[in-house]
Amino acid sequence: MIARILGEGQLELPAERLDELNKLDDAVVAAMEAGEESAFIIALDSLVEAARRYGTPVPDDSLVPSDLVLPAADSSLAQVRALLGDEGLIPG
Repeated sequence: MIARILGEGQLELPAERLDELNKLDDAVVAAMEAGEESAFIIALDSLVEAARRYGTPVPDDSLVPSDLVLPAADSSLAQVRALLGDEGLIPG
């Protein structure tokens, strides 16, 4: 799966890490729905950091579509709300 982190670039995420990333995504959604700004900031940072840690950078000269888009770690709650789909940031 190819993920784009806004402002950073694309990463290829291994399929075996998607369950873990989905759990982190669930924490982002829960904090956002509860309006808990501090929990939201921590959850979003954890999600983006995990994507960076597990992902392999896609070369800048490669033209591949992104399967999902993650907000930058410093995105606001309102910015993330605008990106959120029915299944959170990470489908599945």
